[in-house]
Amino acid sequence: MASISCHRPVPSNKVSLSSSSSALFTTPPSRSSLFSTVSVPSRASCGRISCRISSTSAPPPPSSVNGPAKAGVKDFLHISDFDKATIMKILDRAAEVKAVIKSGDRTFLPFKGKTMAMIFAKPSMRTRVSFETGFFLLGGHAIYLGPNDIQMGKREETRDVARVLSRYNDIIMARVFAHQDILDLAKHATVPVINGLTDYNHPCQIMADALTIIEHVGRLEGTKVVYVGDGNNIVHSWLLLAAVIPFHFVCACPKGFEPDAKTVLKAQQAGISKIEITNDPQEAVRGADVVYSDVWASMGQKEEAAHRRQVFQGFQVDENLMKLAGPKAYFMHCLPAERGVEVTDGVVEAPNSIVFSQAENRMHAQNAIMLHALGL
Repeated sequence: MASISCHRPVPSNKVSLSSSSSALFTTPPSRSSLFSTVSVPSRASCGRISCRISSTSAPPPPSSVNGPAKAGVKDFLHISDFDKATIMKILDRAAEVKAVIKSGDRTFLPFKGKTMAMIFAKPSMRTRVSFETGFFLLGGHAIYLGPNDIQMGKREETRDVARVLSRYNDIIMARVFAHQDILDLAKHATVPVINGLTDYNHPCQIMADALTIIEHVGRLEGTKVVYVGDGNNIVHSWLLLAAVIPFHFVCACPKGFEPDAKTVLKAQQAGISKIEITNDPQEAVRGADVVYSDVWASMGQKEEAAHRRQVFQGFQVDENLMKLAGPKAYFMHCLPAERGVEVTDGVVEAPNSIVFSQAENRMHAQNAIMLHALGL
C-alpha cells in the first residue's frame, strides 16, 4: 500500500510551529524536533516502586517575573520530545503504579503535599477525572479551572497565567484548543506543563493507548495499528510515537482529511516505523493488531458533522471491517464514541473491544508522566 501525499492545509489554530519550521528536516531526523519546546534529557532509571515509602523531591526552581527559571523541568508536550528509552521507562512505570493502585495499597504517596492546576479551555470527562483522581490517589491535590475561570489569552495573557500558577502549584496540566497556547504556557511556566490535549495532538491519550496495547497484545514494537477516520490530533500523536518506537502505523481516511503533511513527513523521515496514509480502509485493516477509531467531527467541528457523515461513508468501523482485520484484532477508541456513526454498537461491545481498559489507562499513564515530569 503506497503512501500518498497530503495536500490539505492545516488550519492555523491546529498547530503553531516554531520560527525555524522552514528548516524542520535539515537536522538528523531521529533527533530533530518539530516544535519550540524545552529540551528534555533522559532520566536515569528509577528502579522499582516502594509501596511503603513516600517519595520526596527537591522544591521546584524559583519563579521569576523577568523570565522563567526552568532548568531541569520536564514538560510533556509531544511524545517525540523524548527518546525510546524514556518513553518505555514511563510506560513501565505506568504498569508498576497501576499494579500498586489496583492492589488497594494507598501508602505510595509521591505527590503528597503537591498541587496541580488543571486548565480546561475544552471540557472533558476522562481528562478531568483521570488526572484529578490519579493525582489524589498518589497523595496530591488537583485544582480544576474551567473554561470560564481563566479565559486564558482573553481575560488574562497566557504568559501571566503561567507565571502566576507556577507560584502556587508544582505542576500544570492544560487542555486547550490552539497548540500555540500549550507552547506559550510551557515557555513561561517555571513548573512542568502537561499537554492534556490541543487541536494538534493528544500525547497522554496515546501513552495510555500504548500501555493498553502492551497489556493485551503483549508488545508495542512491531505491531500494526490501523486508524480509520479523520486525520486529527489523535493521528498526529500516533505519528509522533511512530517517530520514536518502531511499529507499523496506517491512517485510512477520506481524501482531503489526511493528517498534517509535515507530521507525516517527520514520522517517515525518522526511519523508525512503517508509515502509510491511504484512502482504502478495507485494505488497510488486513492483518491489523489494533483497529482504532475516533469521532468524525471533533469538538469545534460540530457544524461540519452533517457534511462529514456524507464524506466519511465507507469509513465506519463495523463488524465486516473487523472481520477483514482478523480474529485477533482488537478495537480501540479514545471516546466519547458516537455509536452508529464512526463505529457500530456491536464493535464497541464485542469481546475484542478494549476501549474501557484504554480509558482506565489514561489515569495510570498520566500518573507515570507526572512522576517523570516531577523527577519522582
